[in-house]
Amino acid sequence: MKKILIPVLFLSLLCSGIPTNAQKYKNTSDTGKLNLEYVKVSNDVAGLIAELSAAQTKLIDYQSKANSAMADAQNAANSSSDQASKATEVSVKDAKKANKKAKKAYKEAKDSRSADKDVSDQNKKIAKLSSKLLKKQERLQELEAMRNAINAKINN
Repeated sequence: MKKILIPVLFLSLLCSGIPTNAQKYKNTSDTGKLNLEYVKVSNDVAGLIAELSAAQTKLIDYQSKANSAMADAQNAANSSSDQASKATEVSVKDAKKANKKAKKAYKEAKDSRSADKDVSDQNKKIAKLSSKLLKKQERLQELEAMRNAINAKINN
C-alpha cells in the first residue's frame, strides 16, 4: 500500500505546481496575435456548429431508415416463418418458396443491421463534434478573458 501511495502523492504534488491555464497573450503587443487566434477559433466554432447541425439532420434520416429496415426485416422473417411452416406439409415447390423467403429475410436483417450501424456511427460522430465544439468554445472564452485582461491594463 505504501509503495503505491508514495508515487501517487508525489505526482499529485508535482502536478499541482504546474500552471494549467497560463495566459499566452499578456501585453498590448500581443493583441494582433490574440485577434488572429480569436478569429480562427471563432471560425472553427462556426464550422463545427454547421457540421454538428448537418450530422444531427443525418441522424434523423438514419434513424428513420433503421426503423423502416427493422420493420421490413421483421415482416420478412414472419413471412419466411409462415412459408416454412407451409413447406413442411406440402410440396417441393413450397419448400423452394420458403427458401427464397428465408434468403430475403436474411438480406433484410443484414440491411437492418447495417442501418443500425449507420445510426451508431452517426451518434459517435455527433459526440466527437460536440466534444470538439466544447473545447473550441472554452478556448474562445479563454481568449476573451485574455483580451479583457489586456484591455484592463490599457485602461489603467
